[in-house]
Amino acid sequence: MDQLKFLDFKTASLSKKAALMGRAGSSPFSSVGHSVGARFSQEFSSCRGSGVFTKASYSSSSNGTCMLKRAISSDDREKSAAENYLYQINGTSVSSSSLFSRNVKALDACDDEYGGVVVDPDRLPVNPAAFASMLRFSLSRWKTTGKKGVWLKLPLERSELVPVAVKEGFQYHHAERGYVMLTYWIPEGPCMLPTNATHQVGVGGFVINDKNEVLVVQEKFYAPTFADLWKIPTGFILESEEIYTGAVREVKEETGVDTEFVEVIAFRHAHNLAFDKSDLFFVCMLKPLSAQIKVDDLEIQAAKWMPLVEFVAQPLIQEDGLFRKIIDICIARLGKHYCGLLPHQVVSKFDGRPSCLYYNVIDGQDVICKGH
Repeated sequence: MDQLKFLDFKTASLSKKAALMGRAGSSPFSSVGHSVGARFSQEFSSCRGSGVFTKASYSSSSNGTCMLKRAISSDDREKSAAENYLYQINGTSVSSSSLFSRNVKALDACDDEYGGVVVDPDRLPVNPAAFASMLRFSLSRWKTTGKKGVWLKLPLERSELVPVAVKEGFQYHHAERGYVMLTYWIPEGPCMLPTNATHQVGVGGFVINDKNEVLVVQEKFYAPTFADLWKIPTGFILESEEIYTGAVREVKEETGVDTEFVEVIAFRHAHNLAFDKSDLFFVCMLKPLSAQIKVDDLEIQAAKWMPLVEFVAQPLIQEDGLFRKIIDICIARLGKHYCGLLPHQVVSKFDGRPSCLYYNVIDGQDVICKGH
């Protein structure tokens, strides 16, 4: 960890834009706040914004709302769930607390493509007691019909339902600013539901102009040891943001300088950083399109154009093997002795959605790509 502190001194607790809100920290590469999620194909419509994609036993409208094929009316749902009736089974009176109560309704839900269930967070009962009765009834029915995992998304304004669900055996999966996601694994044996997101993603912009000057910054929040260090702008990519656009955005926000993405020069993979997550950090070479600096006062103490030789000569850089290697790679790219990676839009038949595949193509006699 210590050797990674030369690029970014942002703490893992205060990101200015990312969902985990943490931009000030001690790790140069750590990035807090990218999105989390489960492994579900994006080709399926979501169940009223539940955050989990579903497929079976429902159809989707043009706005992505999940429409159950056999919709159950929610009129008087709370009242009927709380009432106690007797039901005749083979001539025997059975309490309505059993599985066969004729008035307790199941929770509105959609089937997912893996044999699980996604509860509709927009059609939850208002009364916690009614929710408890409906949840117990639903679990019993899902068990008898062979369902597997249950996804229960509870919005922030329905937080009173969390202890009810936990009492019924649900476990925490992940939480965001507006909701908490809980899960329940029905079959015997280990849970096969995908875990919460394991990584956070950060970017750094290596910006160098025609004068061989590097755009560098000093953070407002840093460990005392690194008080005099000038570093490249770094930050965290946002939800649904590409690596290359995130690098351009971070440089603009921190320094006011407009840039153009050139290549991904290298990336670093580290583990057990903020919140014990793994971390991917991508170093991007950017071409400056403007020169005037306008510092972001919220997180940046100072920014300037520094001669490359002066930048590399900083003692803290010279003493760090990782950072020196990154600078060596950037210099090799400037000399056309190294080729980075470019994003290429591709579409996969698995989900039908476009995505970026990063690779290099040598197109020109003046480029020498040794790749060492």
